[in-house]
Amino acid sequence: MEKRLPRKLAAILYADVVEYSRLTGEDEDATHRTLSEYLDQIANTVETYSGSVMHYAGDAVLASFDAVVDALSCAAQIQLSLETRNQELPTERQVRFRIGVNLGDVIEDREDIYGDGVNVAARLESLAEPGGICISESVHTAIGNKLPFDYEFLGEREVKNIAKPVKAYHARMKPGAMLPEPSVRLKARRPQHHVIATVVVAVLLIFGAGVIAWWQPWQPKQELASVERMAFPLPDKPSIAVLPFTNMSDDPNQDHFVDGMTDDLITDLSKLSGLFVIARNTVFTYRNQPVKIRQVAEELGVRYVLEGSVRRVGGQVRVNAQLIDATTGGHVWADRYDGEVKDIFSLQDAFVREIVKALAVNLSEDEMTEIALGQTSNIEAREIFQQGWENYQRYSADENAAAISQFEKALGLDPNYERAYAGLGLAYLRACKLRWNQPLGMTTGKANKLALSSLKFLDKIKGRQSSLAKVAASRIYLYNNRYQKAIAEATRAIAQDPNDPEAYIAMAWAMITTGNPEAGLELVERAMRLNPSYPNYYALARGMAYFAMDDLDKAADVFAEVLEREPDAIQLAIPLAATYAHLGKKEDARAALLLWEPGANQQKLFRIQLSYHFPYEWSGDDSVIDRLFDGLERAVLPLEVTVTSLIDMLSHENKFERLEAIKILRLFGSAAEPAIPALIEILRAEEGLIRNETVTTLGEIGPAAEAAIPYLEVLLEEEGRIGYQAAGALGKIEAK
Repeated sequence: MEKRLPRKLAAILYADVVEYSRLTGEDEDATHRTLSEYLDQIANTVETYSGSVMHYAGDAVLASFDAVVDALSCAAQIQLSLETRNQELPTERQVRFRIGVNLGDVIEDREDIYGDGVNVAARLESLAEPGGICISESVHTAIGNKLPFDYEFLGEREVKNIAKPVKAYHARMKPGAMLPEPSVRLKARRPQHHVIATVVVAVLLIFGAGVIAWWQPWQPKQELASVERMAFPLPDKPSIAVLPFTNMSDDPNQDHFVDGMTDDLITDLSKLSGLFVIARNTVFTYRNQPVKIRQVAEELGVRYVLEGSVRRVGGQVRVNAQLIDATTGGHVWADRYDGEVKDIFSLQDAFVREIVKALAVNLSEDEMTEIALGQTSNIEAREIFQQGWENYQRYSADENAAAISQFEKALGLDPNYERAYAGLGLAYLRACKLRWNQPLGMTTGKANKLALSSLKFLDKIKGRQSSLAKVAASRIYLYNNRYQKAIAEATRAIAQDPNDPEAYIAMAWAMITTGNPEAGLELVERAMRLNPSYPNYYALARGMAYFAMDDLDKAADVFAEVLEREPDAIQLAIPLAATYAHLGKKEDARAALLLWEPGANQQKLFRIQLSYHFPYEWSGDDSVIDRLFDGLERAVLPLEVTVTSLIDMLSHENKFERLEAIKILRLFGSAAEPAIPALIEILRAEEGLIRNETVTTLGEIGPAAEAAIPYLEVLLEEEGRIGYQAAGALGKIEAK
């Protein structure tokens, strides 16, 4: 029986030059001189990190390390050092290495190493990016969080001369991170009781890989998400956040393509009733941020996190994706796709089905049909739509105008692109609703007409409409006071896409404006749970629901909290000013108005009440919107105007001053109660217009004007307008 060659567990680094043949073909001497210098640099770095260069093979280097942390740190330092030196060379003459790092068994023979451990390292090198590092699963597991690296899972790769697929990762240093100092190799003194050590080694050899696999001394302690630390309770169904995929292409212009793929996966997954899916607005706050899976899960209250990367070169695309259970750290599903860009939509559908299968969620036939609704098969149209959708999400007049232009370009490429029609309708609606019509060079009426026209185009498209189209229809109908149609479309949108927060916001406004603010509030809070980093217009709906319920303290808290966090959310400033005015907080109301119109003098403040336009009207009952504008009128008053000062004005000889004081008092509502005696005196002493306006003011003061009831009852007996006014005022005063 032949003697078994010595083996050991080692960390192996394998480096090879990118495009060496091209470099030598263009200038063999210069390439050799640069390579020689770089190989010396590599050898010195290997020695610094306690490693040994085992051999050179032309333009390749093989090195061995006792510690995997040293091997990966060395690889990173090599790339950093060589990148610095490359800056001194023209781009076409720069010498770059790919590096593979593996942890595995090697055979030691004649001061060299062999075996699968070395072969895997060499195969990983071929998977690395130019100037990059590719590592094996064993290295990834052993390193854990010991080094400041981000890792991109590449899936299981079939590699030459290796029996089983190899799990591989790109390893990249975090931006701004520093490598730890190289470890110091100590000379160990052989213990006196070396016999014990020998016995231990023998035992380990006897038990072999089974003991190692059980003990796993290199296994790091994983940071798992804690349900107790989660910002929100876990839903009663599988919950998932799809992180923005990383653009691995050298071209930053591919960001729209990559973001579009993330968007589509979120959109498709959110249509499944068996899943809880965090909205795009929220997950994109993590874009280009080095975040941990545990952090994402705990901040968003989800169990599963999907992450991935996309590399597009010409007509080819490579996509890697993995689904992780944040509470266990386990990979629930992972896959890789290499193919043509034109097949990307089929790939997305396949990914959705694989994820659903991995989470054991039943996918109905209707849901399978719904996934493809509203999309296009035109890659260029999809990318232009993505640019438009991102501009629409930024929420400004100029970017809204840019979005309209991009939606129209997308429709020029695909006239049946339903989502582009829906986006176009929403952008035109925003232009008229928020008075963002100037960058478009049109009136608000024209913008509204074009928004309505988009619905006609959507109706012409054959087949079942997507949920986005129904959200657009609901909002456009609501703005045009077609309340029942708005409710019907929002209902359909929620049924088709139960994870779309915009569908819930559309329904919330339909409820709030039709006299059911309690239901509207529940819908807004559902939308906020799906989209924790919600845009500020969610707060407008939530605050107005409280305002409609006459819970002014909560309404003010909602508006103020968001404005404090986002000073640019000025659409909340006017409702906040009106609410503060009703609460008697004059200085706070003035501060809110100055957010809307910074530096405004009193004359400009008066103009606000004439120019302000609230985006919706209420169905059949104007009391809510009337209270809002009454509060705004009160908010724009000079700070020195108080109930006390107005009572003084009631005794002025100037008739017009008395009349102005009577009209202003009604803005204070029940807070004008101290003026009741003076107003009663006017009822008894005055005639004509002043008495008529006094009756109206007493009615607006409401139940607090109870003392005026006997005097108003006398007026009921009079003929003409004053009798009708008195009856109306009594109805408001006696309504408790």
